[in-house]
Amino acid sequence: MSSSVYSLSLLGLAAAILLCCSRPAIAKEQRHEFVIQEAAVTRLCNSRSIVTANGQFPGPAVEVNEVAPIMLGEWWDMNPIDVIRTATRTGAAPNISDAITVNGQPGDLYSCSSQDTPVFPVKSGETNLLRFINAALNTELFVSLAGHTMTVVGADASYLKPYNATVIVLGPGQTTDVLVTFDQPPGRYYLAARAYASAQGVPFDNTTTTAIFDYSAGGTASPAMPTLPAYNDTATVTTFTTSLRNLHSVGLPSVVDEDLFFTVGVGLFNCSSGQNCGGPNNTRFAASINNASFVLPSTVSILQAHYQGDAAATGVFTTDFPANPPVQFDYTAQNVSRALWQPVPGTKVYKLKYGSVVQIVLQGTNIFAGENHPIHTHGYDFFILAEGFGNFDAATDTAKFNLDDPPMRNTVGVPVNGWAVIRFVADNPGVWLMHCHLDVHITWGLAMAFLVEDGVGELQSLGAPPPDLPIC
Repeated sequence: MSSSVYSLSLLGLAAAILLCCSRPAIAKEQRHEFVIQEAAVTRLCNSRSIVTANGQFPGPAVEVNEVAPIMLGEWWDMNPIDVIRTATRTGAAPNISDAITVNGQPGDLYSCSSQDTPVFPVKSGETNLLRFINAALNTELFVSLAGHTMTVVGADASYLKPYNATVIVLGPGQTTDVLVTFDQPPGRYYLAARAYASAQGVPFDNTTTTAIFDYSAGGTASPAMPTLPAYNDTATVTTFTTSLRNLHSVGLPSVVDEDLFFTVGVGLFNCSSGQNCGGPNNTRFAASINNASFVLPSTVSILQAHYQGDAAATGVFTTDFPANPPVQFDYTAQNVSRALWQPVPGTKVYKLKYGSVVQIVLQGTNIFAGENHPIHTHGYDFFILAEGFGNFDAATDTAKFNLDDPPMRNTVGVPVNGWAVIRFVADNPGVWLMHCHLDVHITWGLAMAFLVEDGVGELQSLGAPPPDLPIC
């Protein structure tokens, strides 16, 4: 069958050529315009930037020496699903992990896994691209490579101006691309990672994971170990995050249509009558944005209900998510009033017009405990304009905005007892979640959703559900 079709196609092509050649040639000048731009592509959870022409790829290929992706994670000596279920049922914090891992292995500092420590063979004098992915559920990480400088060139699939660092910082879900030249005396060098734990008095996994970069020509000497920051070294985190710059000037929209102020933090729910809860003083842990603790709908998705119209949305979600905190207070005070500790549960979305320019001040709070919150958006990258500590003050802090070359990311670390400001254009219609990328915090309700309305025409409108959309 396929052979016959192929033959008919050749005959048709031959006939077309003969027909064209039998006519007088007519020349006409035709103008073509191409839009060349960067785009983020994600495959197997590994995001990277590519160059597209009119939104299509492939773009030009760039040859690099690339080591296998370096996946950072966590390990529990029990089923992690059971860890989550137990915490969800009792309202307690989940058990901390038993190990940090590199590509699934804890490394040399754990007796059970030293024989399986990841080893990356490299060549002396060679420059390699290392792609780090923090796939840990609940842990932000410091990472360092003994004796070597890492040149940061990208983060979250967006290019950055090259920045030299001996320590990099990744929140859960964040990625960072670095170049490393292996120019030290031939040997074996540890790559090491440990937790950044910003919340005072909160238990965390205080172990260190390792892998080995080897250009020793068969040597067996003990690898050199890097010096990692202290677990609570917020100054190192700040130095790293505030040093990142976009590779180019970005032409940031100057007029803001939606100027939002979101408080983010942890709180407590009172235990229901007759229950025995695992939080402090028989409470359940909670979390919220603008005092609204997000609850996932139980019958139909927000997106499906939105697509089906207002009648379907009734009882699934409401569109009254607040643009500002319902109560203003000293967000980072050492003793926040207990009356502010209990958020209000609900499924609320904030509506955005297609094409609107959105700016959000993300303000950390010290309710229960201040903490660095890695805030992630679905469906959008955003520009990080600034960050700082204490309460955001528009009168003084707006002058600190980087409006020239702010880094573009999809996850921003809101500093412990501090703030960060992001800006993006709402040009992707649909329903998109914004949430803390610490997995436990989203289960506690530290999330909200944007409902981006349709624009004009098919390309600016939400597409129909696929015909095989599951009914469950």
